[in-house]
Amino acid sequence: MNKNVISADDPQALEKLQARLEKLEAKQKEMRAVNAYYRKHKTLDGCPGLPPTGIERLKAKMSQYRTDKPYLSYELSSNNAEIRRNKDRIAQLTRQTEQGYFGWTFSGGEVQIDKEANRLQIIFDARPDKELTLALKHNGFHWAPSIGVWQRQLNDNAVWAADGIKDIWPDTREKPSDFQRRAREEAAAG
Repeated sequence: MNKNVISADDPQALEKLQARLEKLEAKQKEMRAVNAYYRKHKTLDGCPGLPPTGIERLKAKMSQYRTDKPYLSYELSSNNAEIRRNKDRIAQLTRQTEQGYFGWTFSGGEVQIDKEANRLQIIFDARPDKELTLALKHNGFHWAPSIGVWQRQLNDNAVWAADGIKDIWPDTREKPSDFQRRAREEAAAG
């Protein structure tokens, strides 16, 4: 597994993402400052915040790529896109933590929310038929034989995936996403 990946299952995911975001923002600020310094002075020598090895590395890169910028536009754009992805991920995890998810019962079983494992789990009273098994797989659910449930990572996509499997809709016969919305409104109201 990639050591740079921060899983939503990680209890410190928000803190790690925030730390990563701060590093990316500092890098963006540094890259812009170095480019501005070079534009103004036409040299990297004496650039504040750059150690001599960093200056030499950038000079070698500029020479190799025959460019007049220490950091190329695509490097700034790429880093900026990574900043946006991290901000979006932080917002998603924050929203997920604050709003919560609610389980439900359906004819033939129940859907549980396992916050510890960060999973939406489907428990059937009897083994589902082949058609339902295929629908579960098609919608991203996986069989976990160690605990005897069908599950997938707990997020809005899991609830939307459940919308596509009518056999597990709540007893109220509303879509799971509509059920979640109503349950959250009721929880907020009272």
